[in-house]
Amino acid sequence: MATRKRTLLKIIVLGDSGVGKTSLMNQYPCKKFFQQYKATIGADFVTKEVLIGDRIVTLQIWDTAGQERFQSLGVAFYRGADCCILVYDVNVLRSFDTLDNWHDDFLRQVCNLVLILLFACPLIVFQASPSNPGIFPFILLGNKIDVDGGNSRVVSEKKAKEWCASRGNIPYFETSAKEDYNVDAAFLSVAQLALEKDLDQDM
Repeated sequence: MATRKRTLLKIIVLGDSGVGKTSLMNQYPCKKFFQQYKATIGADFVTKEVLIGDRIVTLQIWDTAGQERFQSLGVAFYRGADCCILVYDVNVLRSFDTLDNWHDDFLRQVCNLVLILLFACPLIVFQASPSNPGIFPFILLGNKIDVDGGNSRVVSEKKAKEWCASRGNIPYFETSAKEDYNVDAAFLSVAQLALEKDLDQDM
């Protein structure tokens, strides 16, 4: 039996503080949910192996702090990213309204990193950052759909999908980290998107 190919993919998770980024990350690889909220300081990551086709894909999923005082650290964690997950809380309008900022800031940081690396070490620039930030893969998760049986939500699925369409048809999933709803499906889509990007770059 032939040895399976292995691929390591780096995934960045962005969104406002309190939208459930850490809960999604605990739920996906560990099947755990902690009721008590604890803000992420700086960044943390977990890993998860999935089988896609003939490849064993190791996802290195980075959970970044949503507080503004930590956002300047972003560029260090974005280096080498293969896909970016944007997360908002369907019950908090502000967390949806700030998606543009998260999306655009990520691309801006990535573009700045490309320019810095081009001057510092042009031979490794393509290994360290996205080769074409304009088509960098994103995915949007509308989290906490379980809250109050869905009666508390203020951002409709239609509105979220319209935002995704305006950003180049970003894939969209509605999730509940607490109930483990749609979490596996969302991260599998992330893995497939990131793997496609990685294979395109190899070619």
